[in-house]
Amino acid sequence: MKLLHPALLAVASLVAPLVAGTVNAQSTMQNTPPANVNLTNVTIDAKAATTPFPHFWETTFGSGRAVLSLRESYRNDLRAVKDVTALNAVRFHGIFMDDVGLYDPDRKVIQFAQTANLKLNGEPAASGDYNFSYVDEIYDGLLANGVRPFVELSFMPKKMASDPAALHAFWYKQNVSPPKDYTLWDNMITAFAQHLIARYGIDEVSHWSFEVWNEPNIDFWAGNPKQPTYFTLYDHTALALKKVDKRLRIGGPSTAQAAWVAAFLKHCKDDNIPVDFASSHVYANDTAKDVMGTDEQIPRDKMVARSVLKVHNEIVASPFPKLPLIFSEYNASYANEPNVTDSIYMGPWFATNIAQCDGLTESMSYWTFSDVFEEQGVVRTPFYGGFGLLSADSIQKPAFNAFAMLHRLGTQRLKVESDSVLATRGEDGGLALALWNYAAPVGTGANYTPENGNAGPSKSFVVKLDHVAPNAAVTIQRLDADHGNVIKAYDAMGRPDFPSREQIVALRAAGKAADPEKSHLQKGVLTLSIPPQGLVLITIANGR
Repeated sequence: MKLLHPALLAVASLVAPLVAGTVNAQSTMQNTPPANVNLTNVTIDAKAATTPFPHFWETTFGSGRAVLSLRESYRNDLRAVKDVTALNAVRFHGIFMDDVGLYDPDRKVIQFAQTANLKLNGEPAASGDYNFSYVDEIYDGLLANGVRPFVELSFMPKKMASDPAALHAFWYKQNVSPPKDYTLWDNMITAFAQHLIARYGIDEVSHWSFEVWNEPNIDFWAGNPKQPTYFTLYDHTALALKKVDKRLRIGGPSTAQAAWVAAFLKHCKDDNIPVDFASSHVYANDTAKDVMGTDEQIPRDKMVARSVLKVHNEIVASPFPKLPLIFSEYNASYANEPNVTDSIYMGPWFATNIAQCDGLTESMSYWTFSDVFEEQGVVRTPFYGGFGLLSADSIQKPAFNAFAMLHRLGTQRLKVESDSVLATRGEDGGLALALWNYAAPVGTGANYTPENGNAGPSKSFVVKLDHVAPNAAVTIQRLDADHGNVIKAYDAMGRPDFPSREQIVALRAAGKAADPEKSHLQKGVLTLSIPPQGLVLITIANGR
């Protein structure tokens, strides 16, 4: 998630250190794998039946709050990620926050209803002072780059808040209270939706997803009690949007820790509230107590898939058994752990989660595509364990290279009896195989050291390919400590907090993906060794 065959060919061992900045272009021969590795034998039938394999993990990404999307660095990173993935939507917090400027009744702004002359069911559009200048710049910037908004409807404008002092602990201190008057909220939602349709057209906006709030089950929502007050917010929002146009796509509850979905869907059914998708979040270091309500120890490579399966099954058992599931936020860590989100660990972690979550969810939104991000304040150093695929100064992390590699997987999945292999076939008949050696992080958080400890043994794979030319050419790309790993160069620099411009250029070069290697099958077999936390992508053109 194997016929035994003698190992006849090996690519250059990933254990062997390489000269910095260079890669071996030619595989080396060996008849037996090294003695100090685990051995996995895999047989793949290139002509076997397949199952659909949509790239659910790379179509939507999270990002820093809405106003950050106006920065050049944000848009540069957006384009860089879109170039190597299937990115088509971005989700962020705060489109209603005061720094975007949508709602301020003390400013004399021409009414939207007057300027657009729109009517809703024969009545004038909702009144109120709304300024769409930054909203338009934000969404125009995404659309100009071929990316749609995944609209998280948050947070509360302070002048609409029932408690102006209900500020979250994040650096930008968003207000998380309910509205002081739901008429004000309803009018804003109505005017917001009408404006989007007037500017972009319903044929476009009907493809967007609108999600009500963010993680109302924890400290992002100050309603009391949390669940019923969130349901009130959802009801008002969903009904207001659907009154503007039934084609608008609305969902929730957007909870942390895979919570509330069963109760939320029951509420929607019982109260006849529209819902087009269910959404929730999870992080791989969430506890089983918080997510499952159990005292078990769920390892970091299993937590996300366990959570997705839990919510998937809740939907199947709900009044809406075919409702799409979107995990609109996930990552390997909710904390800043340099030896997790900045490291090569992310390669096998991504691959493991993709293999396990296949078929359970419409999409999963990785949090985040870029470290243009300020929840804990202004970034002080490029590699602090940030969530992004690119660090400050647009330096590619190993996670960026992992997404780029896994993007090359095909759209049809072949069955393989291994939890460390993904085998796929593309529309052109070519094969793409991901193989990895998962190993838990070492020295995370405050215990991080550049030496990184011993993550475990290498793993040797003997891959036999049936219905493929016995000497077929193969292309091999690696991600490991010596390939596509900027942290090795950053450690060698002494981990400067503020790299010089020359150092930034060097780090960008060091972070680039390793050049692919060329090799051939020998009698239909390929043998290769992968070090701990290593990921390999193998492609065979046209299956032969």
